[in-house]
Amino acid sequence: MATTFKTLRSKDVVSTRTMLHEAIPITGTIISGTYADLNIKNYSHGIFQSVFDYPYLSSSANHIFDMSAGYASGSSLSGSGFLQNAKKVNIYNELSQILVGFDETGSVRNFDKDGDLTGGDKLREVFFLNFTRLLQKDEVKKGSFSLELGTSGSILNPFATRVTLSDISGATAYKVNSPAGEYGILYANNSVGTTLKNADTVTQTKAGLIFYQAGIAVVTASIFSGSFPDTVMTDGDTAGGTCDNDGLGLLSSSISGTLFDGRPSASPTVPMISGTNDINDILSASAISGTCDILRHRLYNIQFNNTTELNSTIYFCRANHNEFNYSSNPTYLSASKLVVKNNSQDTPVSYATSVGMYSPDNELLAVAKLSEPMKKDPSNEFTIRVRLDY
Repeated sequence: MATTFKTLRSKDVVSTRTMLHEAIPITGTIISGTYADLNIKNYSHGIFQSVFDYPYLSSSANHIFDMSAGYASGSSLSGSGFLQNAKKVNIYNELSQILVGFDETGSVRNFDKDGDLTGGDKLREVFFLNFTRLLQKDEVKKGSFSLELGTSGSILNPFATRVTLSDISGATAYKVNSPAGEYGILYANNSVGTTLKNADTVTQTKAGLIFYQAGIAVVTASIFSGSFPDTVMTDGDTAGGTCDNDGLGLLSSSISGTLFDGRPSASPTVPMISGTNDINDILSASAISGTCDILRHRLYNIQFNNTTELNSTIYFCRANHNEFNYSSNPTYLSASKLVVKNNSQDTPVSYATSVGMYSPDNELLAVAKLSEPMKKDPSNEFTIRVRLDY
């Protein structure tokens, strides 16, 4: 126990913050192929499905993200006759409350395509991807998110044409008007075999939002409509803000009137719903789990960098030339004599092996160990840098 204390003053303490990043790749083969969907868990409530990196019944499985789909109550797809209509509206409202909040009248805001929340284009029919803390850590790194979707009309090769959604301006132009933290706009860019309308003007190809701290991607369903990225989701649309048709081909192929999920197979045998080849049918006539299956089998690749925020307090423990030249260790004395001195004329000397951090009432809170003893006598002085991470 120390018998001599030295007070740490404000100039001896400094706080720092370090951002650590890790690349996270999620390939489409894991999402919809490698394990024949044994890594996909659907629940009795039917509101979302969970994706694991291994068959979810295995003790080695890690939960990586959840998927869901929904639409606003103001969407023309909303109607009591549609399958799971209440749940689709509820999941939209729940996430919009959390991510974009309420307006001045107390009404739940719709997701806003450009993030200004003042009107204009809204995202009323969307897919949700909610990444787990295991992957995103403290947040998704701004400007690093990328999601590539297969848009081919062929159910045998859905990835022959692809579109990439990314937050290309997220590092500098992210938004801060969300109750859930910062978020960026996802832009659709030409990828493989696809030429988007107006793709030369990236501001005209907004396709969703990525909420960095929440780890949630909101993707507009109009990415699979024929007129994307023209104004298919504006308030003034005659269709009431719904998606138009199957121009990018998610649902452009059917067999005997039955709509298939587009997985690459020589003999597709997994019917999802019956109806026309239209994204509106997917959202209104299919269960949420079926809608997620269709999107999941169109996910070619997801990648982003996560962020771990490491906060540190650094204490500069200074030992001046006339301080700490004696040890409080009981073995320092023998028969009332200093064991490190050969005769009484020798200068005092000690060897520092650790630093104790004490509370104002001298209660020991933490101990920092040195890699090797440091010799201390009146002819020298040193500063020991102690870092506390949290």
